[in-house]
Amino acid sequence: AQILDQWFESEPLKATLATDAVIGAMASPHTPGSGYVLLHHVMGELEGRRGAWGYVSGGMGALSQAIARAAAARGAHIFAEKAVSHVLLGRDGQAQGVVLQDGTEVRSKLVLSNASPQITFLELIPQEQLPKDFVRRIQQVDTRSPVTKINVAVDRLPSFLAAPNARDGQPLPHHQCSIHLNCEGTHLLHQAFTEATHGHPSSRPMIELCIPSVLDPGLAPQGCHVVSLFTQYTPSVLADGQHWDEQARNAYADSVFDCIEAYAPGFKVSVIGRDILTPPDLERIFGLPGGNIFHGGMSLDQLYFARPAPSYSGYRSPIPSLYLCGSGAHPGGGVMGAAGRNAAHVALKDFRHL
Repeated sequence: AQILDQWFESEPLKATLATDAVIGAMASPHTPGSGYVLLHHVMGELEGRRGAWGYVSGGMGALSQAIARAAAARGAHIFAEKAVSHVLLGRDGQAQGVVLQDGTEVRSKLVLSNASPQITFLELIPQEQLPKDFVRRIQQVDTRSPVTKINVAVDRLPSFLAAPNARDGQPLPHHQCSIHLNCEGTHLLHQAFTEATHGHPSSRPMIELCIPSVLDPGLAPQGCHVVSLFTQYTPSVLADGQHWDEQARNAYADSVFDCIEAYAPGFKVSVIGRDILTPPDLERIFGLPGGNIFHGGMSLDQLYFARPAPSYSGYRSPIPSLYLCGSGAHPGGGVMGAAGRNAAHVALKDFRHL
């Protein structure tokens, strides 16, 4: 907020930019260090345009499939739905492959883990094989997540009071963009954050709404659309130790839809399906610790040389031949592949000496 106040006067503009300073973070725009999170989301480029974002044709899964096809074309073997039980260690403590949950051993001179540091080092490696201070550091990583993702199927485009739909029902320019709701001022974001710190889902949550089917019609039947809602703040554990049951999920989603309805009347009756993913759901389904999309908070004490732990930011781990290459490694989360690329270079350098 301090940085935005120096550069801008418009409160809606400041709040819109501030969403990228808190996205995925249990933080307020007034939290020291949140300026880095904003930088993290606007650094880099897309097709030569600095700071640009884009939709993946075919949905985000198409990106994974493209990487898989490129790897397979170069001789990689990919086994999906094959859960890893633990990393296979030799007598010298060096990684020698992995053991699958069905007992199958896959031997290798190197092992690279794209899983979170918590899963990699606290679940897949025997604790006695790791330095105690390293284990303690991984256990203490702040993985709090404010994110509840809601995927929605609708039978028509939302029509916003600020920019009503055309008579022919065709998409307008704003339908192709990221639409921020409940973001008229940074004070609203701070208020939403404060409620979550007390264990309550935000009564007026920050909503980032995208309609990818406008640019990629193949994602939905003709006339229908898919709407992606990235919302916060929702604590992992609710006040008084309550958990996210079906009633709590639906109550929060209903409040989100009520907010959208205020901006786009008719939205609620257009909904034909919804999928609600709270922080515990994100952890259970995708292996995100605490539901954190970055495998750990992007705060200054968990970045650079301290990610995932001091002395282990160079992708090598305390286990020889085991490397960390996911979002929990430097430089952190985001769809950019930087951690994987950097880890691959380190692993290849070591491989030449094996």
